[in-house]
Amino acid sequence: MDPVLIGILALIGFVIFMFLGLPVPISMLLFGVVGMIALRSPDAAFQAVASDIFTNFASYTLTVAPIFGLMGFLASYSGIGESLFNAADKFIGHRRGGIASSVQVASAIFGAICGSIPATMGTMTTVALPEMEKRNYKASLSTASIAAGSSLAVLIPPSATMIIYGVTAEESIGRLFMAGLIPGILLMVLQVIAIWIVVKRNPSYAPMSEKASWSERWAAVKRGGLIEVIIIFLLAIGGMFIGWFTPTEAASVGAMGMLAIGLIERKINFEKLMICLVASAKLAAMVFFIITCGTLFGRMFTLSTIPTALATFVAGLDVPTWALMGIIIFLYFLLGMFIDGIAIILITVPIFTPILANLGYDGVWYGVLIVLVLCLGGLTPPVGLNCFYMKGFAKHVPLSTIFSGVIPFVFAIIVAMILIMIFPGLATWLPTTLYGN
Repeated sequence: MDPVLIGILALIGFVIFMFLGLPVPISMLLFGVVGMIALRSPDAAFQAVASDIFTNFASYTLTVAPIFGLMGFLASYSGIGESLFNAADKFIGHRRGGIASSVQVASAIFGAICGSIPATMGTMTTVALPEMEKRNYKASLSTASIAAGSSLAVLIPPSATMIIYGVTAEESIGRLFMAGLIPGILLMVLQVIAIWIVVKRNPSYAPMSEKASWSERWAAVKRGGLIEVIIIFLLAIGGMFIGWFTPTEAASVGAMGMLAIGLIERKINFEKLMICLVASAKLAAMVFFIITCGTLFGRMFTLSTIPTALATFVAGLDVPTWALMGIIIFLYFLLGMFIDGIAIILITVPIFTPILANLGYDGVWYGVLIVLVLCLGGLTPPVGLNCFYMKGFAKHVPLSTIFSGVIPFVFAIIVAMILIMIFPGLATWLPTTLYGN
């Protein structure tokens, strides 16, 4: 049988089983193995399974994900999220829409610590949603601001999604981390502007509140080890900036620093430490398993010669490169409405990487753009996974209310995407400056 046909049948089977409810990694594993058996032999397929399991579970590069995860779990149990929100609220919470804007700032910083959308969303829902409800914020604005703000966690380093992309596309994780920093700050600013526009047009959505004194602001900054956390973050990420640490070493420095803060502030005890360690071990198992399944599926795709055939076909088309990029971005947007971002990266990157290489696009820039598109898909109906996460945390708010509130943030992400496409240097300048070409 033609290898390309085998690859297409495996892809169709994967999609069918995925929509029937089989977990995405299991679907990738199943059809990756079946496809390799059809393309090569059972012995070759199971040898590939054993090889990929060992290679991924013994990967030094991949250890960065669970270690940064440990840093995030320690931050969560240390009450850092509450300290971040309270400090931001004291500075800008008195303005109209100020609490929603505080969520964007706090989510950016907390997301930079944990790199997880659900963890950031859960923390911000706990500390910010009751405060917004107490100050009579409209439910659509309060929930949507948390759902959108949590998306910053996958863009601002360290990001688990960036790590997965880097491993799959064989791009430098350090470069990807640096590439996401400026776009992440840009998106945070655009989302604050979106909130300002909403409350400017609808003042009743976000009533103004009393302004905090400077003594209260300074007390909020000092409370809960906030200054120490910022120092730890700057040390870990800044250490990568100037070449002191690799990403894995930076994660270790950040995790140990966060543990020290938790112990000094007496927020972390032995029981909480064990919870964090177990959660990190579960995260490691999940990440390694997903990547192993994705690697097998990608190996099957490579053997089927689909990526090469597709790249050759696209190269022969008389179509502008920007049009092809637009089609690819639209496809990612559609997938992002239904499927988790990590699964999308594992499925699509082996297919599209040869095409983009032929078109001359920078892989790091493309990774940032993918993450932005996945953020967009995560807020958009009919599924919009981020909105469903938000519904799970705020059960009393109708899902339709959350979806109606995210519309301004969708436009903010689109503007960020357009700016990064027009000015690629927003994503490439920092890694190029630090690491060279």
